[in-house]
Amino acid sequence: MSDPYGRPGLKSRVDRELERFVGAEAEALLALDDGLAPLVDVLTAVTARGKRLRSAFCYWGWRAAGQPDSDAMVRAAASMELVHAAAVVHDDIIDESALRHGLPTAHVALREVFADGPRPKARARSMAMLAGDLLMSWAGQMFAGCGLPAAYLGRARGLWAVLARELIAGEALEILHTEGEADVRRSMKVIRYKTAKYTVEHPLHIGAGLGGAHPALREVFTDYGLPLGEAFQLRDDLIGLFGDPATTGKPNTDDISAARPTALIALTRQAATPAEQAELTALLGRRTLTAPQLRRVRAVVERTGARDRVEDMISERVKVAVCALDGAGLPDVAHRSLTRLADAATDRPD
Repeated sequence: MSDPYGRPGLKSRVDRELERFVGAEAEALLALDDGLAPLVDVLTAVTARGKRLRSAFCYWGWRAAGQPDSDAMVRAAASMELVHAAAVVHDDIIDESALRHGLPTAHVALREVFADGPRPKARARSMAMLAGDLLMSWAGQMFAGCGLPAAYLGRARGLWAVLARELIAGEALEILHTEGEADVRRSMKVIRYKTAKYTVEHPLHIGAGLGGAHPALREVFTDYGLPLGEAFQLRDDLIGLFGDPATTGKPNTDDISAARPTALIALTRQAATPAEQAELTALLGRRTLTAPQLRRVRAVVERTGARDRVEDMISERVKVAVCALDGAGLPDVAHRSLTRLADAATDRPD
């Protein structure tokens, strides 16, 4: 199979549309002042790579509504990747993450620009924050200018508002609950709003909405999208702790150092002995974690059965998601592609 997302060349088409759009916007920025080159470099870097899952879900939401392939729809779907890029930049600032995809994160890369002046870290963070804000603006701009009829775009206007509201709510909930008590239900709520919905459910709803789908199809996509989005983030949490940085492109200490309220850590803390609880409390939130300390956290996660429980949670959710497609009357090509996407989103190597 030449493309994992069910449509040969879909990911490449999304990449090309993003490259064109970002390139044109970069030129417009530089025309204002060539001193904006560092901002342009960051914007180009953070949009140049990615799995493009969100755009794929949006595209197949459209096709599931019975609509044909369309270059304009590919552009609309590509705008989902700019939402993701904005979320990534802001998330890295909040978590003080240093690496992503093996490269310095936006706020870290920008420190070099300010290295010879006062407050280089603070100014770099401010510039990165503006980059994230602009990326979110670009997402709406690319969507509105995709070339689909205005009547089609109007169908999705309210859906965009929901996406933005729930994405910010999820980020805010994570900040509020960081370093809090172990609570799996609360952790899953953060996952749902911070990642699951904007990764799977909202792109599907927007694609289906553009295609004029019956409301019943949106219900199917909720039944498919929520568990699959949760499984996606649960896999990310496992990779975040147990993954190989050479493969993941980021440190596997980030979730521990940031004391993120992941379900994996919540399950671990609930099943830990008092001595293990004390160890975890001492290590969660520590900015620098040694290799032995990381091994100790992993050992506690393994001993409590939390890793196996999260694997079970992933499998259960993928099964529920795929079953939601059965009997929904989707076009065969959409049904096949969404089934494959469920595997692509959750069967990722460590």
